[in-house]
Amino acid sequence: MGSKLYVGGLPYSATQEELTDLFSAHGTVTSANIISDKFTGQSRGFGFVEMSSGEEAQAAISALNSTEFGGRTLTVNEAKPQTPRTGNGGFGGRDFGGKRNSRF
Repeated sequence: MGSKLYVGGLPYSATQEELTDLFSAHGTVTSANIISDKFTGQSRGFGFVEMSSGEEAQAAISALNSTEFGGRTLTVNEAKPQTPRTGNGGFGGRDFGGKRNSRF
């Protein structure tokens, strides 16, 4: 088991410090990140925590999954590896250019 955990169901007001404090009761937290919207800066309600060992990560999952934090129920499990992005903006490489405001 890896030591990186996905944490879903976070309150939108949660801070990285609160996330670190919550998980540090179950082992050494090497990093804690709350994912935010790149345009508004508001939390998206999930984040990632990295523990120093797989055993500590498993202990945190067992202790914190399906518990309440800030009025919301947490989902804590092992993070899946990030898949590479294609970078084509979702258009599949097709050209949708065309002329704008053309009458012809």
